[in-house]
Amino acid sequence: MDSVINKLTEIEQTASAIVAHAEAEKEKLDREYEEKRKVFDRQMEEETKARIEKIQEGLEHDKENLLTGQENTSRELIASLQKEYEEKHTLYAEDILKRITEV
Repeated sequence: MDSVINKLTEIEQTASAIVAHAEAEKEKLDREYEEKRKVFDRQMEEETKARIEKIQEGLEHDKENLLTGQENTSRELIASLQKEYEEKHTLYAEDILKRITEV
């Protein structure tokens, strides 16, 4: 009978040791997983930040190009209007004077 009790005690101690070892392994795996997750999160954050910066730089470049194009178009339009005025300002003045005096 004592041998059965001893065997049961031995089995229980072995089972307890297995459970303790499994818990220790689980904690180790949890720490490894947490560290890998932190590394992954850092990498993703850095990659996302780099992509955002690249997109912002592209948008800034596009904006500058658009503004430069609009500025050039505006200058050309102003120059065209200025030229037309210089060429026809006498006609405009005569037309205005004619309208005023007709009344």
